[in-house]
Amino acid sequence: MTSALPRRVFLQLTGGTALAVGIAAGTAPPATATEPAIGSSTNDAVTGEFAALRTKWRDLMLGTGFSPTAEPFRTLLANLGTSAQEFLSTMAPAQGSLWPDAVWADPDPDTDAQSYGFSANMNTGYTRLNTMAQAWAQPGTGLTGDATLLQAVLTGLDHINTQVFNENTKQYGNWWNFQIGAPQALMDTCVLLYDHLTADRIDRYCRAVDHFIPDSVFASYTGTSTGANRVDLCRGVVVRGLVGENAAKVSLAAQSLAPVFPYVTSGDGFYDDGSFIQHTYVPYIGGYGAVLHDGVGRLLALLRGSAWELHDPNTQLFLDTVDKAIAPFIYNGLMMDNVSARGISRAGTSDHTRAVGLLASILLVGQGASPEENTRWRAMVKGWMQRDYYAPPLKSPGLSLVRASLLQSLQDDTSVKPAPEPVAHRLFHNMDRATHRRRGWAASVSMASRRIAYYEFGNGENAHGYHSGSGWLSWWGSDHGLEQYSDAFWPTVDPYRLPGITASRKPLADGEGGNWGARRPDVAWVGGTTDGEFGATGQHLKGLSSTMSARKSWFWLDDSIVCLGAGVTATDGYAVETTIDNRALGTAGAPTLTVDGQVQPTRQGWSRTFDDAKWAHIAGHAGYVFLGGAAVSAVREERTGTWHDINTGGPTTPITRRYLTLYTDHGIDPTDAGYAYLMLPGASKKTTAHRVGEIQSLKIIANGSRQQGIRVPKLGLTAVNFWAAGMVDTVTASAPASVLIRENRDGTATVVVSDPSRQATSLDITWHKQVSGVISKPATVTAASTGSSLKLSFGDLTRTAGACQTIKVRLG
Repeated sequence: MTSALPRRVFLQLTGGTALAVGIAAGTAPPATATEPAIGSSTNDAVTGEFAALRTKWRDLMLGTGFSPTAEPFRTLLANLGTSAQEFLSTMAPAQGSLWPDAVWADPDPDTDAQSYGFSANMNTGYTRLNTMAQAWAQPGTGLTGDATLLQAVLTGLDHINTQVFNENTKQYGNWWNFQIGAPQALMDTCVLLYDHLTADRIDRYCRAVDHFIPDSVFASYTGTSTGANRVDLCRGVVVRGLVGENAAKVSLAAQSLAPVFPYVTSGDGFYDDGSFIQHTYVPYIGGYGAVLHDGVGRLLALLRGSAWELHDPNTQLFLDTVDKAIAPFIYNGLMMDNVSARGISRAGTSDHTRAVGLLASILLVGQGASPEENTRWRAMVKGWMQRDYYAPPLKSPGLSLVRASLLQSLQDDTSVKPAPEPVAHRLFHNMDRATHRRRGWAASVSMASRRIAYYEFGNGENAHGYHSGSGWLSWWGSDHGLEQYSDAFWPTVDPYRLPGITASRKPLADGEGGNWGARRPDVAWVGGTTDGEFGATGQHLKGLSSTMSARKSWFWLDDSIVCLGAGVTATDGYAVETTIDNRALGTAGAPTLTVDGQVQPTRQGWSRTFDDAKWAHIAGHAGYVFLGGAAVSAVREERTGTWHDINTGGPTTPITRRYLTLYTDHGIDPTDAGYAYLMLPGASKKTTAHRVGEIQSLKIIANGSRQQGIRVPKLGLTAVNFWAAGMVDTVTASAPASVLIRENRDGTATVVVSDPSRQATSLDITWHKQVSGVISKPATVTAASTGSSLKLSFGDLTRTAGACQTIKVRLG
């Protein structure tokens, strides 16, 4: 499996260089890379092309078109020089190490955690040398062209090559360090110092890369050579080909990108609904998806116009992922944590810092997209940049010079007007996620199933993430809440009280369930329906290492989210709770909590249970309406933790943060317990109280273990999650399904149906409403009758993977 620690170290120390893409629009020739002269011998023309591509790669690493004396570049360059000077002053070549704090000599080399650490230290040596090489090559670092620094880098490269990374040594620890991390850092450094490398050095370094990345890694698209890992392997070999002037290596690696472009239907990669999976079961757009997007973009940009330019029509599928996969999970400059897996546990990073690289990558990708796409994406990115009041991208820690130059250029371009956030609902049925965006707020839910892991633990990272797939409902306002998950949330939050989840208080071990998303619940019904604006989402929940089970539904409306729970049952001997919300308040936050019109105490440590609460409001955050009244508990607390608690590579410095939590205690070993509440992100206290009086405008038409549904007359909306066949209000289903019906003002209606469990070989849906005709229907509808009711018969839906089936009808 891939080590995120080495990847994190690599990206941080090299500045996480942004990537570019240059894809010719329109139809392209067949999907193969052009093969120039084969072998290591080259003619003058090809030699010149290698030199030109090395220059191009250098520019992609260092950036172009910025003034080293202007901000933020002056500060970034100075910081780069400071880091390089520190590495230079502490470098001490010795047996088994290049720096005393990064020993790679493994007394018992294998693939255990200790060996992972030793191999990571070898990679760390190369990344530090790369930082030093960048400081030598960049202007304004204070070390530009410094002879002592140059000699130190050359000495360090020889030292690592002689001792550990050469054609005669064996791989140990994490494969990633030997096949991806080290080759990339080494070859990138060689490009920067190429004119100062002897032929012997180039030969030795290239032989080492060939040894650890043999051609056979590209023979099949399996194992560790898929998705983002395949892109990284290709990148290492392409640059190795440029350094060693080996046309065959460049050609092989370029052609080996081909399996990455088509959408997949299982395993790792992008899916046609915008989902992205890595490690087979883990949603990962914010991590490996970003790496893949970044890497493909850079390689396409590098090879464009060369003898190895890719002419693969499937590259348009890659461009489409900007809108389909990436944009839905970026909100006002942050990348939603529910698609970043174990990356959320890394100190020094946050949902905002993870988004910065993608913002810059989108700008570079746009340079090779159609004019319409490029224009739209630039407006989209500018909007995100301007609305990120909490962590503006141009002030992001570790911002690379390349990214800074792209983002600054966009910010200064007065011809680009920032685009607003769209109003849209997206269901990602292939990775058990949904996003809902309104003008003033956005939200997303994270679930798990037979197909998707509860969470990802690996390399000692994300030790307490075990309930992040249990219906975690995250949300942000357009002018508030962007800091919710950014300010040391993960090391300090109660992991049993993530917003929206239903969970047993049964204690779980660090990394419960094993590495790399190994544990998945034995449930099939997870998914939902959407018409593109509103949505219905459901999760058959079974707890990790617990007997707890429940049916959870979310109905996504114009100004609110209806949250229903039923069948909450457990026999663990522990209490089960549903967390209505858990607001992070920083170090000193104390927003007013009002319950049923009464202001509650603000002192830390306060708690209370309200036996029959009708509504609650947290000032500056949200309102909550408890449908039919509910027993609700509230607690204010200060919680202390360390990043090391959740990530063995994190610092041990204690951190304290405040939280205000609302939750329902279902009791110890509940049977068929439930809940029903309305969340109003950003609502005022007045609006929240008013909604209690208007509650008849929202009808809960079912909330049980067999069906859950709502009807909202003013929106013309009826939505039902059928956990089992039955009739709810005006809708009948012959088998488990999700159904959403939207009556439009023009006399038409939209009926959306899905089979979230992927088990329906046939399905009949009846809507008891006068319908005069069917306007459109998908091929999955085998029969449709109209009149006093609409009856839709579906054939085998098992191959639709839970995708929405949309039917348009005429009312009357």
